[in-house]
Amino acid sequence: MQIEAFDFNLPEKLIAQNPLKKRDASRLLVLNKHTKSLSNKKFTDFTDLLNPEDLLIFNDTRVIKARLFGKKLTGGKVEIMIERIIDNHHALAHLKTSKKIIPHTTFHISKEIVVEVIEKKDGIFLIQFNSYLNAYEILEQYGNVPLPSYIERNPDESDEERYQTIFAKMKGAVAAPTAGLHFTEEIFKVLDKNKIKYTFLTLHVGAGTFQPVREENVNEHKMHSELFNIPNETIQMIKEAQSRNGRIIAIGTTVLRALETAFSSKVIKPGFKETSIFIKPGYEFKIVDALLTNFHLPKSTLFILVCAFSGHDTMKKLYQHAIKHQYRFFSYGDAMFIERSL
Repeated sequence: MQIEAFDFNLPEKLIAQNPLKKRDASRLLVLNKHTKSLSNKKFTDFTDLLNPEDLLIFNDTRVIKARLFGKKLTGGKVEIMIERIIDNHHALAHLKTSKKIIPHTTFHISKEIVVEVIEKKDGIFLIQFNSYLNAYEILEQYGNVPLPSYIERNPDESDEERYQTIFAKMKGAVAAPTAGLHFTEEIFKVLDKNKIKYTFLTLHVGAGTFQPVREENVNEHKMHSELFNIPNETIQMIKEAQSRNGRIIAIGTTVLRALETAFSSKVIKPGFKETSIFIKPGYEFKIVDALLTNFHLPKSTLFILVCAFSGHDTMKKLYQHAIKHQYRFFSYGDAMFIERSL
């Protein structure tokens, strides 16, 4: 399975650099799983595609201000991108600087806050915050919204709201679960009015979600690990939806990955666990029937995932259609609704 099979040409002008004025003003590309036909719709049409038996599952993770900037004692600059907070004074992070970083290197975030590198493992650094503030307080005070690199501007105040779902609750993500960004209070009111059931899980999205597959052979790619938790209430609601033949609809690839990981076990227990599941063509889906997601990067694990879900050739055609019809791509872009291949 070669990575070139998952490449496509994307005009740079289609990469959304800013969110729309209204969250639900985006477009929605809908795939008919029976005919493979495509329909151009508005995101507000999404609720019309749902049945009372269905269950929507959202990711309620909350994005932290994960990007920090500091200086070495020599004056050299360093960018710190938090991958995961471990405890009040330790975190895993990606470090970007002009020179090689060795253990016990220190950086100053401010006069009072010093970051020390403890060790490097699997390409990521364990760092320690030497401060009277805890890690979350440091990020809130000194951190920046971690917009992905393909958004070629500095974050502003509006990103603090818009790069966050309206239902964000559990702190820990360093990237937004972007399918959820389209949802508004008005859409949830329509869901309630139509008696469409929905629930939540938590998966703390890591920076690795943006990492391209660098190996020529897709099977040699090593996935990043992310923390997730599926509450008892959500597990019970899934069982009830299945009993009434309703579709399990994942709002975003993060939800799909969490569900498929959890339901690969005979006994599903709540509590935080790690997943490094890599879903690629040939994978047998266990639980998710339909997926709402944004458009993904070429050669990315997420594009590979949707190819596994609805078929490689089908996804290639869908993306060609999206490009031809000028859909907006990536985090602040438009969405698509697809169902699992028959």
